[in-house]
Amino acid sequence: QVQLVESGGGLVQAGGSLRLSCVASSRTFSRDRMGWFRRAPGKEREAVAAISWSGGNTWYVDSVKGRFTISRDNAKNTVYLQMNSLKPEDTAVYYCASEGGVSGKFNYWGRGTQVTVSS
Repeated sequence: QVQLVESGGGLVQAGGSLRLSCVASSRTFSRDRMGWFRRAPGKEREAVAAISWSGGNTWYVDSVKGRFTISRDNAKNTVYLQMNSLKPEDTAVYYCASEGGVSGKFNYWGRGTQVTVSS
Protein backbone atom coordinates (compact mmCIF):
# COMPACT_ATOMS: atom_id res chain seq x y z
CA GLN A 1 0.00 0.00 0.00
CA VAL A 2 1.27 3.46 -0.94
CA GLN A 3 0.20 6.66 0.74
CA LEU A 4 0.92 10.04 -0.80
CA VAL A 5 0.58 13.32 1.06
CA GLU A 6 0.79 16.61 -0.80
CA SER A 7 1.56 20.00 0.71
CA GLY A 8 2.55 23.47 -0.37
CA GLY A 9 -0.59 24.70 -2.05
CA GLY A 10 -2.12 28.07 -1.36
CA LEU A 11 -3.22 31.41 -2.73
CA VAL A 12 -0.75 33.38 -4.81
CA GLN A 13 -0.93 36.32 -7.18
CA ALA A 14 -0.30 35.89 -10.87
CA GLY A 15 3.41 35.83 -11.56
CA GLY A 16 4.18 34.32 -8.20
CA SER A 17 5.64 30.95 -7.24
CA LEU A 18 4.75 27.94 -5.18
CA ARG A 19 6.55 24.70 -4.42
CA LEU A 20 4.48 21.59 -3.96
CA SER A 21 5.81 18.58 -2.10
CA CYS A 22 4.60 15.01 -2.01
CA VAL A 23 5.85 12.57 0.59
CA ALA A 24 5.36 8.91 -0.23
CA SER A 25 5.14 6.07 2.23
CA SER A 26 6.34 3.44 -0.18
CA ARG A 27 9.04 0.78 -0.20
CA THR A 28 9.35 1.12 -3.95
CA PHE A 29 9.58 4.92 -4.20
CA SER A 30 13.14 4.97 -5.54
CA ARG A 31 12.04 2.68 -8.39
CA ASP A 32 8.71 4.38 -9.16
CA ARG A 33 7.85 6.90 -11.80
CA MET A 34 6.06 9.80 -10.13
CA GLY A 35 3.73 12.41 -11.50
CA TRP A 36 1.74 15.52 -10.78
CA PHE A 37 -1.79 15.99 -12.08
CA ARG A 38 -4.34 18.75 -11.65
CA ARG A 39 -8.07 19.22 -11.90
CA ALA A 40 -9.48 22.68 -12.45
CA PRO A 41 -13.12 23.48 -11.66
CA GLY A 42 -15.38 22.07 -14.34
CA LYS A 43 -12.53 20.38 -16.17
CA GLU A 44 -11.12 16.87 -16.44
CA ARG A 45 -7.99 15.80 -14.66
CA GLU A 46 -4.86 16.76 -16.56
CA ALA A 47 -1.33 15.38 -16.37
CA VAL A 48 1.09 18.18 -15.57
CA ALA A 49 4.52 16.60 -15.12
CA ALA A 50 6.22 13.27 -14.59
CA ILE A 51 9.65 12.09 -13.54
CA SER A 52 11.46 8.80 -13.92
CA TRP A 53 12.72 6.80 -10.94
CA SER A 54 16.20 8.26 -11.27
CA GLY A 55 15.08 11.79 -12.04
CA GLY A 56 16.93 11.61 -15.31
CA ASN A 57 13.84 11.86 -17.48
CA THR A 58 11.06 14.37 -17.09
CA TRP A 59 7.93 15.25 -19.03
CA TYR A 60 5.71 18.34 -18.96
CA VAL A 61 2.43 19.32 -20.52
CA ASP A 62 2.99 22.11 -23.01
CA SER A 63 1.14 24.71 -20.96
CA VAL A 64 3.66 24.55 -18.09
CA LYS A 65 6.91 24.04 -19.96
CA GLY A 66 9.51 26.58 -18.92
CA ARG A 67 7.52 27.52 -15.80
CA PHE A 68 7.22 24.30 -13.76
CA THR A 69 9.99 21.94 -12.67
CA ILE A 70 9.49 18.45 -11.27
CA SER A 71 12.21 16.92 -9.13
CA ARG A 72 12.64 14.20 -6.55
CA ASP A 73 14.73 13.24 -3.56
CA ASN A 74 14.76 9.47 -3.25
CA ALA A 75 16.47 9.65 0.13
CA LYS A 76 13.45 11.54 1.45
CA ASN A 77 10.76 9.69 -0.52
CA THR A 78 9.66 13.08 -1.79
CA VAL A 79 8.75 14.53 -5.16
CA TYR A 80 8.47 18.25 -5.77
CA LEU A 81 6.79 20.57 -8.23
CA GLN A 82 8.31 24.04 -8.41
CA MET A 83 5.79 26.36 -10.06
CA ASN A 84 6.97 29.76 -11.26
CA SER A 85 5.27 32.52 -13.24
CA LEU A 86 1.91 31.23 -12.14
CA LYS A 87 -1.17 32.17 -14.13
CA PRO A 88 -4.84 32.21 -13.12
CA GLU A 89 -5.39 29.24 -15.45
CA ASP A 90 -3.06 27.20 -13.22
CA THR A 91 -5.73 27.31 -10.51
CA ALA A 92 -6.64 23.71 -9.66
CA VAL A 93 -6.34 20.95 -7.15
CA TYR A 94 -2.94 19.35 -7.67
CA TYR A 95 -2.48 15.64 -7.09
CA CYS A 96 0.62 13.54 -6.67
CA ALA A 97 0.63 10.09 -8.26
CA SER A 98 2.84 7.02 -8.04
CA GLU A 99 3.28 3.80 -9.96
CA GLY A 100 3.60 2.10 -6.59
CA GLY A 101 5.75 -0.76 -7.82
CA VAL A 102 3.70 -1.60 -10.88
CA SER A 103 5.13 0.20 -13.88
CA GLY A 104 3.09 1.43 -16.79
CA LYS A 105 0.45 3.50 -15.07
CA PHE A 106 -0.15 5.57 -11.98
CA ASN A 107 -1.79 3.35 -9.40
CA TYR A 108 -1.82 5.51 -6.28
CA TRP A 109 -3.00 9.07 -5.72
CA GLY A 110 -2.80 11.65 -2.99
CA ARG A 111 -5.76 13.67 -1.76
CA GLY A 112 -4.57 16.81 -3.46
CA THR A 113 -3.60 20.35 -2.53
CA GLN A 114 -5.41 23.46 -3.72
CA VAL A 115 -3.53 26.04 -5.75
CA THR A 116 -5.32 29.32 -6.42
CA VAL A 117 -3.78 32.02 -8.58
CA SER A 118 -5.41 35.42 -8.45
CA SER A 119 -5.22 37.88 -11.32
